[in-house]
Amino acid sequence: MPGTPSVRVDAAAAEEAMRLHASCPPEEERGEEAWVAVEGSEESEAVGGGSQSATPTPPPDGQQQQMMKRVEAGERASVEMLSPVSVEDKGEEKEREAPVLRRSYAGSSPSMSYEFSNVRLKPSSPSSFLRSGSQFRGTQHSERQVYEVQVEIKHVDMRESSLCGYLRIQGLTEDHPTLTTYFEGEIIGSKYSFLTKHDDWGSTDKVDLEHWSKFQAFRPFSKAARRGNLHIPNLAQRENIFMRWKEHFLVPDHRVRTITGASFEGFYYICFNQRSGSVSGIYFHAKSEKFQQLELKHVPDRGTYGAIEFR
Repeated sequence: MPGTPSVRVDAAAAEEAMRLHASCPPEEERGEEAWVAVEGSEESEAVGGGSQSATPTPPPDGQQQQMMKRVEAGERASVEMLSPVSVEDKGEEKEREAPVLRRSYAGSSPSMSYEFSNVRLKPSSPSSFLRSGSQFRGTQHSERQVYEVQVEIKHVDMRESSLCGYLRIQGLTEDHPTLTTYFEGEIIGSKYSFLTKHDDWGSTDKVDLEHWSKFQAFRPFSKAARRGNLHIPNLAQRENIFMRWKEHFLVPDHRVRTITGASFEGFYYICFNQRSGSVSGIYFHAKSEKFQQLELKHVPDRGTYGAIEFR
């Protein structure tokens, strides 16, 4: 094959040149000598001057220990350089994080925490008309006069069969053009019957039945009401709710008990229609005109109100 001898000659020439230029060692030997220069060890120099086939030896274990000591010393120095305030801040930060974790864990299971109750408290108002904040306007009629009346309901509790509010009447006397009284109501149903149980109200069973019979909605209950205690099931779902409203004192001066030309010692027999929001009532007092009619209508408020359920 032509050209083969020239290739052999070139290879021999290159080998001879490398032998003559000993100051240019191969790359592998260069790396070993650089490591020897850093360490300054005679043993390492001897190894570096060995044959080309020798491999570089790793640093001894002592050097690794020195390097680890230097790192640990640096970490201690960085910690010591922290001011006492920064160290305390870190401690306080850890203390703040711990209660947060405990609180979040407690809040994730309300049934196991003492801060929460398993008792379900539902809104106690049966409708959008008979509720806290509802207002009614109308008139009270006697044989000779007509008075403007406004009623504001402050609280309704169907579970306790009670409610309360303010009644404002205008034009009753010349000295007091407007009178406002605080009243409390008894809702006829599971707790209160149609027969009044308050002797100081001046009513009797006969008077009660006589006044209740003025309401057409009372007719289905007339026979049972004569027997005394009467339980009305599903009261909140019924169209009509019967109540007694008793005025207790004047507002704002509750110390005033009597007013010339006016009296609030009696009470009202009430029939409330949940469908229309209307109130029909009859005022009773032993010394006042009989069967004074009270007619009220709900003041429109778009039929909405806020309700909160607590757990």
